[in-house]
Amino acid sequence: VEISTKDKGEWNGEYYVSLGGDRLWEEHRKYGFISGGGGRFYSQTLGMLNAGDRVWVNVPGTGYVGVGVVEERVVPLEQFMVVDPNGARVPITDIPGLRLNAQSHIGTTDPDKGEYVVRVKWLKTVPESQAIKERGFFGNQNTVAKPRADSWRHTVERLKAGFGISD
Repeated sequence: VEISTKDKGEWNGEYYVSLGGDRLWEEHRKYGFISGGGGRFYSQTLGMLNAGDRVWVNVPGTGYVGVGVVEERVVPLEQFMVVDPNGARVPITDIPGLRLNAQSHIGTTDPDKGEYVVRVKWLKTVPESQAIKERGFFGNQNTVAKPRADSWRHTVERLKAGFGISD
């Protein structure tokens, strides 16, 4: 989804990610992924991401909590593999104690309502309590977007400084 406002400009090559709903940032941070689901509106934009794309993650109402590089394209949650505490590679749904933010979507027979994930290698993350938030920062309800607004370019430049990221 290309997001533009009256201040249209060129897309800066940086993707916006909204980690909304009841998703737990700490699980995403620990296991290296972003997610969306519960309806096509929330999951379909994850398909825009390819390996090598840089994403900036915003928790609505809290602020920006991470920047990372996509490692793998979107897959259904049940197919997402992680390393368990014993060092074995298992589906994330087999890790005990995870809330996974979307328990009601797991195992749904309707692919439009499932939860989907994209593997991300985090470059820099912070706990929600240290989220970066400033007046005028870009925000959007889409799970993933390619914003062209001036506010997005400003947001990314401020976040690069805040997270210590250089191109």
